[in-house]
Amino acid sequence: MDIVEILGLAPVMPVVTIADPRQAGALARALAAGGLRAIEVTLRTPAALEAIAAIASEAPEALPGVGTALTPKHLEEAAKAGARFAVSPGATPTLLDAARSGPLPYLPAIATASELMAAMERDYSTFKFFPAAACGGPAALKALAGPFPDARFCPTGGIDAESAPAYLALTNVLCVGGSWVVPAPAVARGDFAEIEQLARAAAGLKKPSRGTSGP
Repeated sequence: MDIVEILGLAPVMPVVTIADPRQAGALARALAAGGLRAIEVTLRTPAALEAIAAIASEAPEALPGVGTALTPKHLEEAAKAGARFAVSPGATPTLLDAARSGPLPYLPAIATASELMAAMERDYSTFKFFPAAACGGPAALKALAGPFPDARFCPTGGIDAESAPAYLALTNVLCVGGSWVVPAPAVARGDFAEIEQLARAAAGLKKPSRGTSGP
């Protein structure tokens, strides 16, 4: 699957930070059962790669991805662990170039028109918009649609169940990324039934229509 196909699996991509890899398989199964198969596991804990490996082996119905990928080495390590795609919070020329021939479908992040143009020069057309809320939210993405009609986005950062529909109403948005479907208290107590319920609600959000780049 390419990155567009992965982002098109559901209207929401969970962004999770896993401290205990022993929970990873059950967490991924709950999210997938709720309809959210593509899961971004951030490299924010020492357990991240082990968690990705656990998801790959214990939850075949899920597509584990690596988030917070900052270097080409991160892409290689994640692929070896079983990741199916990679996401970064920004994009450097080195990372953009390495990912073009790298082992994983890659979603670079942009926050400005200049960053978008720099990535498009390297033939990227699909981006994470981060941090979405802090960078102007849906209004910013609507503005970017004018000069960049072919660019598509997964906005992430500061998005919750209430704000997600405004992003999904834009046709240059493929899905949104968010952590609200994996609340830390539910993870801590192992309440995967609650997580499945939250995932099911998120999967039921309206998907963006296709055809134009406006709302």
